[in-house]
This record gives sequence, C-alpha cells and structure tokens, in this order.
Amino acid sequence: MRAMGLDDAAIAKPMIGVVSMKGEQTPCNMTHGFQVDAAKSGIEDAGGTAREFATISVSDGISMNHEGMKFSLVSRELIADSIEAVVHGLAYDALIGFGGCDKTLPGVMMGMIRCNVPSIFIYGGSALPGRFQGRDLTALDSYEAVGAVDTGDMDEATLDKIERACLPTTGACAGQFTANTMAMVSEAIGLSLPNVSMVPGVYAERAQLARRAGRLVMEMLKRGGPTPREIVTRKALENGAAIVAATGGSTNAALHLPALANEAGIKFTLDDVGEVFARTPLIGNLRPGGKYVAKDVYDRGGVAVIIRELIASGHLHGNVLSVTGRTLAEEYGDAPSPDGEVIRAVNNPIMPDGGVAVLKGNLCPDGAVIKVAGLKNLVFEGPARVFEDEEECAAAVRQRAYREGEVLIIRNEGPVGGPGMREMLGVTALIYGQKMGEKVALVTDGRFSGATRGMCIGYVSPEAYIGGPLALVRDGDRIRIDAPQRRMDLLISEEEFARRRAEWTQAPPRHRAGLLAKYARTVGQAPGGAVTHPGAAEWPWFD
Repeated sequence: MRAMGLDDAAIAKPMIGVVSMKGEQTPCNMTHGFQVDAAKSGIEDAGGTAREFATISVSDGISMNHEGMKFSLVSRELIADSIEAVVHGLAYDALIGFGGCDKTLPGVMMGMIRCNVPSIFIYGGSALPGRFQGRDLTALDSYEAVGAVDTGDMDEATLDKIERACLPTTGACAGQFTANTMAMVSEAIGLSLPNVSMVPGVYAERAQLARRAGRLVMEMLKRGGPTPREIVTRKALENGAAIVAATGGSTNAALHLPALANEAGIKFTLDDVGEVFARTPLIGNLRPGGKYVAKDVYDRGGVAVIIRELIASGHLHGNVLSVTGRTLAEEYGDAPSPDGEVIRAVNNPIMPDGGVAVLKGNLCPDGAVIKVAGLKNLVFEGPARVFEDEEECAAAVRQRAYREGEVLIIRNEGPVGGPGMREMLGVTALIYGQKMGEKVALVTDGRFSGATRGMCIGYVSPEAYIGGPLALVRDGDRIRIDAPQRRMDLLISEEEFARRRAEWTQAPPRHRAGLLAKYARTVGQAPGGAVTHPGAAEWPWFD
C-alpha cells in the first residue's frame, strides 16, 4: 500500500474499486477517462480511497464479419471474471463500474452482482450522430451503404463520405443498438444512477454524474446497501425486459438478462423474457426500427420519460429499488410526459406488443429471437438455403447468389459450435443495403447486432452443433416464420425429422486449444444466457 503512495489515513479508509475499459481498443470506451477521474474525486470527497483498475473490451464493430467476432461474447465472461478476481482478490469494499461497448455493460453488471458489494454501474455514453445530406447517421448507415454499392445504387465516393461522417465523436453507437439498450436496462433494473444513460458520452454533464456516483457509493457502503442482489430481483429483471421491448431494443438483451439473473441465483430464462416482451407496447421510435437516436431521447427528458410512462401504465414495477435506496417510482416520478414523436404514450403505441419477440416451434423448441420493430410483414414462408458458417453466407450475399423468397440458414455459429456465437451485422446490413431486407429471411444459431433489421431470427436453440433441429435442415426445405403467433417451423414430417436425427453426427470442434476451446467446454445455451458457471457465487466461501 505504501509503495503505491498511500499514507496511513488513505490505508485506513474503505477501498473503492473503479473499473473501466479506458484505452484505445474502441471509441465506445474512450469517454471513460474523464468520468473515471470524476468518480474517483467523488469517492475521495466522501471519505474513501479510490482504486482504479481496467478490464478488457472487444469492439463488435471492429470484430464484425471475421473470426474475431468469436471473442465478443466470451469477453462478457472475461470482464465479469476479472472484476470478481480484483474485487475479492484485493478485498475492495465497494465498486463503481463503467461500460461502453456492447458486452462490457452486461459484463460489468454481472461482475457486480457476483461480488455483491455496494456497486453503481455507469454507462460511458453514446456518440453523437453524424450528419450527411440533412439526415442523422450511425455506424449502421456505413454497413448498409456497402450493400448499396454492391447493387449499384450508390457510388463508392458517397460511401466514403458516409463512412467518414457516421461516427463524429467517441462514444458507443448512437442508435438503440446493444449498448444503449443495455444502458437503459441498467436503469430499469436499478443498478445505475437515475436518468444518466442517454447523456451523450462527450457531454461534460457526465463528469458531474460520475462525481455524484462516487459520493453515493460511499453512502451505500456506510448504510450497508442496497447491494446488487437486493436490487436485482425477478421484478427488476422483468423491468429490464420491458424497457427492451418498449424501445425496440437489441435482441442481445434476451441473452444478457438471463445471464444477469444467473449471477443473482434467479431462474429467468428466454421464456420469461419472451412473456414480458409479449405484454409490453413499443413506444420508442428509435433506430434501427425507428427514426431517432440516443441524443434525441436525452433532448426530450432521457430514459426517465420512458420509465415513468411504463410505471404509470403498469408495464414496469415501480417498487423496484434503485442504487439510491429509493424506488424507481420515487426516482422517476417527476419525469416529463412523452413528446409523442421520439417517445409515444402507452395509449398510442407504435406496436401493441413490443419491438422484440421470442419464437418457439419445431425448428427452435427452446426458443429464438426476432426484432419486429420496423418490419412491414411479420409472416414469411420460403425454401431454405443452407450455409455451414457465416463466411459461406457472406460470400453468397456479396455475389448476390441468392434469391428473393429464400430463408438463408447460417448454422454452426452457436455458443459451442462457433464457438462464441458470432453476430451477423456484416451479412444482414449487406442484405438490407441490397434492398432485400424483407424479401429474404435469415435464420441462425448465432447472434445479431442490435443494429440488425429485417426478417432476421437468431439465437436458435438448441444450436446446430449439439444436434438442434437447425442441423437437420436441407436446401429446399420450407420454413415458416409467424411472428404474431410466435412460431418458427420446419415444414417436414415427424418421420422425416426422426430419420434425419438418426443420420446426424457431430462435427469435430473448430478450436482445440486456447480461450475459445475452453469456452466451448463450459458455455451453456442461449435460453439460459450462454453462461459459463452455475451462478449465485457465495462469498466468502466459509462461514
């Protein structure tokens, strides 16, 4: 302790961990530096000794559409594991954690719940939207513009201008993709400061909020809580699912909410998430299914507007605790009313039953997820076109070697088979850019980006690699997707199903050593959150 420059007074104070992904891996986390400094200042002001440490991040944007994406989901587990190791290994008394890139948000929250010391989560904030030809841009526009160039609808000079304009500041993606979705979830479940999530990452206001978090975590420590497992209850998890549905948020939340539940020792699976999705109206007109971005929500009052509206309508539990020690109803009760354009009132929703849906059926007996926000047609039936991995499908899409009406199958990309459950924005954005977004369907046991739009169904469980029905699909088989009925089925007879099952054999693993091999041996399936341990870790390990 003395070697770190601490004097007797500092050593005698509570040691408060401050974890972030501050570094140069991704723009999403480059907003953390000044906020970490402010949080440390708040801790010191309130009588604690701040101990800054960092953990890893993998940018989904930079790892997209190549083998590197296999390390995205496993990075969530690495983040949670590293936080557990540092907090318990160094006996820290409390924790403030920052997140930015997609997997960093659930990873930090999982670590907090696992350690169960007084904790506050802070999202690092989104980037400001870009501007081009009078319209707002996000990173998604660049991906889709590549598809437009493929079809001849856009020249490469325009693509270059879009690419240079789409991300003008540091911060996470501006749309309601995974980062902003999980930031809203952090508030709806009570682990974050109230109404902080939609403050843009480059705004100085974030320093004030981080300093407040530093002071607040000291108050929590002095009064003994609430601790993360007192906050993250079943009702809180239902709130998290509701705000995803209400905003047309990322399908990845259906994976992360069960993972958070696992850390708290609560059984909350994809089925439970789907029940909440089905009863929650879509009121957020947010990209990719809608028109607006995070800054537009901030300008109209922030997440507080959405949470207050959903509490008033009974779609959110207002009696859930926040890190402040007050309930959500108390914290968000004074929020302004919806503006009617970016955020609608519950009695005038965009859709009556949520922007994300969980499907069941003989092709996905344990579940699959589709984002329905923004879709014009919710039913699709067509012949299957099977690809054994993402690269096969991506090559066919680039060459436009597929037909309208087909159901493109990308299999062997699940958590075990990939391994790592890659997300497919590279493929889906190309399809959309080629103006085929709802003219074909894409079905995979891998994941989708929060930015994905179109008739895209992911997280198919059980996955193909372990013998799930997706492994049995053959070219030309007809598949029916019926989002209103929450079903997806392979239209073959039970006898044919049985015959194919008897013939199926498992392929050898793709990775025999290293992190991915270790991950494949421990990871579970999507409905339980694709987690790597049984959950509800006890600490200390003795009475």
